[in-house]
Order: sequence, then structure tokens, then C-alpha cells
Amino acid sequence: MSLLRVEDTHFPKNSYFKIGEQLLDLKQPKIMGILNVSADSFYAPSRKLEHTQILETAEKMIREGADILDIGGYSTRPGAVHVDTEIELERVKHAISIIRKRFPDVILSVDTFRGSVAEAAIEYGANMINDISGLRFDPTLKSVVAHYRVPYILMHSRGSVDCMHDVYVYDHIVRDVISTLATSIQELRDLGVHDIMIDPGFGFSKTVDQNYELLKGLADLHLLECPILVGFSRKSMIWKKLGITSEEALNGTSVLNTYALMNRCSIFRVHDVKEMKEIVQLLG
Repeated sequence: MSLLRVEDTHFPKNSYFKIGEQLLDLKQPKIMGILNVSADSFYAPSRKLEHTQILETAEKMIREGADILDIGGYSTRPGAVHVDTEIELERVKHAISIIRKRFPDVILSVDTFRGSVAEAAIEYGANMINDISGLRFDPTLKSVVAHYRVPYILMHSRGSVDCMHDVYVYDHIVRDVISTLATSIQELRDLGVHDIMIDPGFGFSKTVDQNYELLKGLADLHLLECPILVGFSRKSMIWKKLGITSEEALNGTSVLNTYALMNRCSIFRVHDVKEMKEIVQLLG
């Protein structure tokens, strides 16, 4: 794997995102801590449902160096149980309200593909929306993002909510990801949304080999001129390749995040904040 040289890197034009009255500088790597308020996450230790668990986890991640907390009330792991909108909404609202009360200045992202959940989350104090569907599952989501002008994370995936983990055939996976994301980026910009981050969607609609092919072409995504978020944390592309479990996949996660950092990705979505912070301190 050839690494992108720092002197060859072109930072995206919009490297400063508005968060309330503040600016988030994405020229410096940012760590996004995963806070699952669902009983069905693929990585069992990340499931936090109780009031005390949520606050303790939020406090620990902030203390260890998280810049953003990403709250998810709907598990998108392979085989996850479908969750009704009302349940997801209550989980997300509960988590936002108690975290915002204790940590008023922390940046909160909400991991949802539903427009109604996104809107309620923003009203409750969320600062950005992280959408694994790439605008495809719920047509109301783009109007919510456009109305509130919050930063939006656009992820590449295929299929519907019921088959987003099905394997797809790509003529050239890097070109496909770039093309698909470019179309959605233009759609968002036409609506007046300009604070857009892109996520290549590692682990979604891709085989293990396809994930690594995409990883090798990660630097090419800078052509889209948007900050890049990566989410490798303890995913099957690591533990299947190594013949281990997700609980044993921290080292592999750190390796892939290091590679992404060297290729000037901007946001790192992780379960293990302390270890990612150390990577940033060494190389960022």
C-alpha cells in the first residue's frame, strides 16, 4: 500500500464546519466516540442503555480525547433487529438530553437515516447527522438537513435498509464510491447544504476483499473535496481477515486508522477513544 505524501495532500475547501457559534477545524484530525443506545450493536461492550451507563461512557470518551460523540439508537449490524421509529426516537432523545445537561459544550452527532429522528435530535441539541443510507432510505432526511443547515455525514452504501449488507458487484469499487458520493454531494449542495463529510462505508455492501481494495484507494476520495470520515472500529473486515473476534480487533483497528490518518482522513469513528488519541498524538 502506497501512502499519500503530506506535500501532495490538498485539504478540502470546506475544512471548517459551523457548530452552533463555533467552528470545527477539520484540518486537524477529530475523534468521534461511538455511543450506542441500542441493545443490538455488533460489539457488545458498546451497548449503553441505562442513564448511568450513558453518562459514564460519555464522560470517559470526553476525558480520553473524543471531539464528537455519535449517538445511535438503531443498530445497523448485519442481522440486526428492526427498530420502530418511536423507539429509536425515544432512545436518541433520552441520550441527548442527559448528555447535553452534563456536558453542554460537547459536539453531538446522531447516527440515523430517518428524517423525523434527525429533526427531533437537532431540536434536542444534536449538532450533526450521520447517515449510513446516503440519503436513500428516507426522502425526508435531506429536507431536514437543508432546513437546519447542520453538518451532514454522507456514507456510501447500497441496497435498502433490509439488505444494506448484501454483497454487490462493482466494476471498480473506488470509482463507484466516488461517483455515487459525488451525485449525492451535488444534490445536497443544490439544496444549500455545504458542510458535508463523506464516509466510504467500510463494511456496508462490500466483501472483505472489496473493503481492502477501497482502503488502497482511500486517498482518491480527496477528489470530492470533502473531509473524509472512516469507521473501521472492530469491524468484520478486520476480525474475519485475521481469524479473531471483534473483542480482539483493537490492534487491527489501530493499524487501519493509522493508515487512514496518513492518508489525511479527518474524522475517526471509534469505540476505543484512548488508543485513537494516541495515534493522533504520534502522527497527527
